[in-house]
Amino acid sequence: MENLITKIDAVSALYDRDSYSKCDANGNVTWKDDHTTTDAEVEAINSKYQELLAEHDAQAYARNRKAEYPSVRDQLDMMMKDTRDGTTTHQEACEAVKAKYPKPE
Repeated sequence: MENLITKIDAVSALYDRDSYSKCDANGNVTWKDDHTTTDAEVEAINSKYQELLAEHDAQAYARNRKAEYPSVRDQLDMMMKDTRDGTTTHQEACEAVKAKYPKPE
């Protein structure tokens, strides 16, 4: 899956939008007060980017599960039929997805 986290996200998380006019995907910032980005700011942006990337990566299992679970309509139909027929189709379908994409420890 494509990574959707960019350094723009890091800049947005660190700085008030009123302090910069633009930022590109590489984290190059145009500040409204025309100052040059300091080494400390570059380090902060890179650090925040790595933090956001780690958080995003840690949730990959949840995104994968969401994509593979049956639709809500299908799940409701399974639950109704399970209740009527004494089966466990819904539980088995959900457990198969959870087994395929386990939650990290």
